[in-house]
Amino acid sequence: MEIYVVAYGDSVDSIAAAFGIAVETLIYDNQLVYPYELAVGQALLIDRNGRNPSGTVSVGGYAYPFINFWVLEQTLPFLSELYVFSYGFTAQGSLIPPPYGEDDWMIAQALRFGTQPILTLTPFDEYGNFNNQLIHSIVNHQAYTDYLIENLLQIMYEKGYQGVDIDFEYILAQDRDAFTAFVRQVAETMRANGFHTSVALAPKTSSEQEGLLYEGKDYRGLGEAADHVLLMTYEWGYTYSPPMAVAPINQVRRVVEYALTQIPAEKIALGIPNYGYDWPLPYERGVTKARTIGNVEAVRIAVANGAVIQFDEIAQSPNFRYTNAEGGSLHEVWFEDVRSLWAKFDLMREYRLRGCGYWQIMQWFRANWLLLENRFYILK
Repeated sequence: MEIYVVAYGDSVDSIAAAFGIAVETLIYDNQLVYPYELAVGQALLIDRNGRNPSGTVSVGGYAYPFINFWVLEQTLPFLSELYVFSYGFTAQGSLIPPPYGEDDWMIAQALRFGTQPILTLTPFDEYGNFNNQLIHSIVNHQAYTDYLIENLLQIMYEKGYQGVDIDFEYILAQDRDAFTAFVRQVAETMRANGFHTSVALAPKTSSEQEGLLYEGKDYRGLGEAADHVLLMTYEWGYTYSPPMAVAPINQVRRVVEYALTQIPAEKIALGIPNYGYDWPLPYERGVTKARTIGNVEAVRIAVANGAVIQFDEIAQSPNFRYTNAEGGSLHEVWFEDVRSLWAKFDLMREYRLRGCGYWQIMQWFRANWLLLENRFYILK
């Protein structure tokens, strides 16, 4: 596989002819839309039917129960684990099923494709926000912990889940050790019943890192307690941040290098974003809100507005600015393409990580999966 960056004057016909591939293949692999216009700076995946996998990786992906059936069916062949998002719980340990729809059909589809369905546990309040008081209650009361684990086991046996993913954020610093003990108890109980446990980790770069996202997460302790971990390396550009890359490779590398001082590589999965953001400009802190977009959608925005896509060599991320044709407002877009993904896959290979986990798989990005399959054998 190769990557080609579109230049002025290029067309799908000229590019396909230059690489000796069918125009239909170029269009299909890159999800181009009729009349197949291209954006200058757009990265295209060129597949000459060559495969060069290096090592085997486990691949996870988060999805809500309202995911499109076709999208899930297309994605499952590339997944080792499907993280169903998400079960909540009360302060006393009662389990709350996903508020977004039934999960049984997702479990059935995952099993049909040889993918492990994983129950994702999150401390959501009634507004859908992470609630650290729920965490505080559960991890500091043994009876509540025991009751929650009992409920988890019952659901897993009833539904056919094969593992638990603990995705707790904004843990209070004072609850750090209690949270680690909670994860250890969950993992030990799950192992005894033939299940495995993972935990999502905010992207720390040092043990002393301050902030509500970081202080409650003990990398070493959680790495020892859980069977494996996911580094949430997609926390830089976000809805209310200034315009920037979601997962700049220079920052992602710093997180991985710190994590490796605390956790064995074979336990670490790299978080990969399957989305981008569109920010209206000028940016005003606390006011400006970016719109979440898909990676394919980002390119279509560039095409529709005649924007030239740039590539930040330090962040290894594509971006562009455009003027909205309707309102005349200026926008800035950062997203993922095959170049940024190639850099992340290279990082996985360099450090021999366990694999990767996608937040989230609700939108289909075919070139990503073709490239991943080209670089690695996917564990099933």
